[in-house]
Amino acid sequence: MASRTNPLHQHDAHQRDFVLVVLGALVWWIVFNNLQPFADFVTYRLLALDPESRLGSALNFFIYDVPKILLLLSGMIFLITLLRTFITPEQTRRWLGGKREGVGNILAAFVGVITPFCSCSAVPLFIGFVESGLPLGVTFSYLVAAPMVNEVALVMLFGMFGWKVAGLYLASGLVIAVFAGIVIGRLGMERYVEEFVYQVKVGSKGQTLEDRLTWHDRFEQALSSTREIVGKVWPYVVVGIAIGAGIHGFVPDDFLAETLGKDTIWAVPLAVILGIPLYSNAAGIIPVVSVLMDKGVALGTVLAFMMSVVALSLPEMIILRRVMKPRLIGAFIAVVACGIVLTGYLFNGIF
Repeated sequence: MASRTNPLHQHDAHQRDFVLVVLGALVWWIVFNNLQPFADFVTYRLLALDPESRLGSALNFFIYDVPKILLLLSGMIFLITLLRTFITPEQTRRWLGGKREGVGNILAAFVGVITPFCSCSAVPLFIGFVESGLPLGVTFSYLVAAPMVNEVALVMLFGMFGWKVAGLYLASGLVIAVFAGIVIGRLGMERYVEEFVYQVKVGSKGQTLEDRLTWHDRFEQALSSTREIVGKVWPYVVVGIAIGAGIHGFVPDDFLAETLGKDTIWAVPLAVILGIPLYSNAAGIIPVVSVLMDKGVALGTVLAFMMSVVALSLPEMIILRRVMKPRLIGAFIAVVACGIVLTGYLFNGIF
């Protein structure tokens, strides 16, 4: 009889799949945790660059961050796709879709806060949300909240500046995410999503019900999505990180402090403009925030700078260009930037 349907053979195949996935995860973890020593070896020993030099700092950043982001991107896509095999598009629509305007955006923003996703996960998340049939505005509320506000940043802000600053940062991040999603949704810009994203959606309709998928099917789907998406976006990742590395190495903190420390009406929008080309997550930028505040930069200006770095970074926009057309990206930047600027002025007025 057909051995393909033999439960013992299926059990052995499932065990083999799990072993391969675990081994792959172990290799991923080992490589990821040795990226910094590798970057240091190449930059400071092999190339003999001075760690204090701008070129050394920029090159070390690039050598470390390119494989780091590609590894994170690959791992994130694999996990997200694997998790999505357990959640049908209909379930996602019930959770976040079909709500009156604002409610879905608020729920999406709160979900974004409690999920520790960074900008490298923006592409697979965007594709997954579109595939699930969620409104574009709800999707953007999540994409703004997820990188901008996370538990690590909140804990660090609380430890360094107290609960008032941490709480206001959380509240303002949620408001900006909800506001941006509602505005984007009302603009009706679905036609400015790249066509291949909708093709991914159409291609998934003929699948069997998720509860009938075997583990082999789930792993195969996750691996296939990882190959497809990483293959499409890796050049954008490299270019984005190259820009971030150049700014990281050649733009000193003193320049930011001196520029943003001036008590003028232009300080907040200037902070947003200066933050956009940088590349970091919320936790990574907090040490810079601390330096700026120590040098006397106003709290609202500092938080506006921080929000623009984590929610509007140029590298992330370059990555998102693979799934969004320029007009949609431009609208996204404009709406979020306006929210951040208003928040900065509000904080400067309160403190």
